[in-house]
Amino acid sequence: MGKAQWVNAPIKGLHANSRLSFPFRNILKESIRNTYFHVPLWFSMIFLFLFSVAYSIKYLRTGAHDHDRRAHALAVGGVLFGIMGLVTGAIWAKNTWGAYWSWDVKQNMTAIALLIYFAYFILRGSFEDPEKRARLAAVYNLFAFVALIPLIYVIPRLTDSLHPGSGGNPAFGSDDLDNTMRMVFYPAIIGWTLLGFWIASVVYRIETLRDRVLESY
Repeated sequence: MGKAQWVNAPIKGLHANSRLSFPFRNILKESIRNTYFHVPLWFSMIFLFLFSVAYSIKYLRTGAHDHDRRAHALAVGGVLFGIMGLVTGAIWAKNTWGAYWSWDVKQNMTAIALLIYFAYFILRGSFEDPEKRARLAAVYNLFAFVALIPLIYVIPRLTDSLHPGSGGNPAFGSDDLDNTMRMVFYPAIIGWTLLGFWIASVVYRIETLRDRVLESY
């Protein structure tokens, strides 16, 4: 198909002529492309929170403030991606469930998990002593991550939910996520995850510079 044909072809014909087929579902329709955003954002969030709690454990073992800075920076990235995941999920829900927020158990538990992490930042801002702040934040970070897993993965599977993969609603299968979608889906997970860690590295460098400036006075 030549360039002129692509330019002049009707939108509905581009899908058929692209040589890449996308599974068509009566409910999802073209919103299935949100799979490349919504799902990878959650994967990225989990990775960021996992590394954050790992650095919190390192801080509790060594007392090195560099580990605390890294834990905080990764938590910032995790919350940012969690918010984006919640927003893209709400947009998807509007197109498939009929409302941005339907009080589905998956939405509710995700919101609670993010609120727990918001409390982590509030806790950090409540103490002026850096040693006390870092130690309490590290302990709380452990609690937050332990609470995260059952909130977003266990509880939704034990109750009825509109969300795929939850109770009473099967997850995506091979018919929903075929090989042509995997060509984009898996690189999307890698790309979003790398972006999340890059954002966390920027936050970490800013905090490091700020601490050096404060120490110089």
